[in-house]
Amino acid sequence: MPSRCRASRAADTRDGATPISSANAIEFDRVTLARGPRVILREASVVVPAGKVTAVIGPSGAGKSTLLHAVTGELEPSAGRVRVLDHEHPTRSTAELFRLRRRMGVLLQGNGLLTDLSTFENVALPLREHTRLPEALLRELVEMKLNAVGLAEAGDLSPQELSGGMARRVALARALVLDPPLMLYDEPLTGLDPIACGVILSLIRNLNDSLGLTSLVITHHVAESLAMADHVIVVAHSGIAFAGAPAELNATADPLLRQFLDGAPDGPIGFDYHRGARAEVSRV
Repeated sequence: MPSRCRASRAADTRDGATPISSANAIEFDRVTLARGPRVILREASVVVPAGKVTAVIGPSGAGKSTLLHAVTGELEPSAGRVRVLDHEHPTRSTAELFRLRRRMGVLLQGNGLLTDLSTFENVALPLREHTRLPEALLRELVEMKLNAVGLAEAGDLSPQELSGGMARRVALARALVLDPPLMLYDEPLTGLDPIACGVILSLIRNLNDSLGLTSLVITHHVAESLAMADHVIVVAHSGIAFAGAPAELNATADPLLRQFLDGAPDGPIGFDYHRGARAEVSRV
């Protein structure tokens, strides 16, 4: 099924900026992101193609989660343009930002399930908060999402009764329940055993394709994610070190990328890379 982000529209070329393409769900155009005096990404330009699974990898502290926060509008760019689902950050109003966020499903590594609600009610929560659906239709939608993640019989269970992998799948069902065109995954494999990791990766891939989504996956699980993704972005040294197909990355001879992929202790990326990155001050 084609992504809902592929609707045709004229390219945005105002102020002589790089044209924004509707073939991309997310675009960073010469974006600088900073937290206080620390520059995390400097003049970064990269795209997340619509309808694809994009994995974002890189050393700890390089700015992967910061990139995600810029996508959700939690962090405004110091310079450049961030465009998400045909909206630019910062949005014109808080109301517009909230409407945009409703079109994003977010799977947090901590799951964020409410322990005083059943599995069913955890998944139903966004529908109860943001819609006025009849109860029968709401129940049908929740059951569909639980079935999509392989937990059709788990609706009456409490979060305390779920294994780690099951809890992650319930959180995924909740993230999907409003049918967002864009799914954001923040370290979705953290804390899971290899079998549960395989289940989550398979769900990310299959749900993306069957529902016509765009998926952005922030992850430290390099080999597993590259085997599943269509597109990969490597964040390092305050910028985008690579963006392209997993096969291209695996074949690279670039010393920085090779060190990261091979897990070599010696190379352009020092072991205390993240501390060095935190010490960098803004030159903007």
